[in-house]
Amino acid sequence: MPVTSNILSNIPSNISQEIFEAIVTTNEVKIERIISKGHVSPKDFWYDQSNSEWVMVLQGRAKLRFRENDEVIELYPGDHLNIPPHVKHRVEWTDPDQETIWLAVHY
Repeated sequence: MPVTSNILSNIPSNISQEIFEAIVTTNEVKIERIISKGHVSPKDFWYDQSNSEWVMVLQGRAKLRFRENDEVIELYPGDHLNIPPHVKHRVEWTDPDQETIWLAVHY
């Protein structure tokens, strides 16, 4: 029987590390909730993923930096973007005062 859940509920009060929670995983797609609060990518680290990733900020704010053109994109609630495979990027900033909740689809 299907079970309902709310992506904005059950947020831990103390987030010492960024949280990655798989919602759906199949051979073709992974959907996950990511919770950040002041978290950023490690210095000199760049994501270089073999699959595409679509991300949306549901709550909070974040900034992603793209290595190719050194562009920084700020995301607010409702903003989303698609990151093609091997486009190097990093999390430059997330709101330190509130949880940033992301919905990420890897495909």
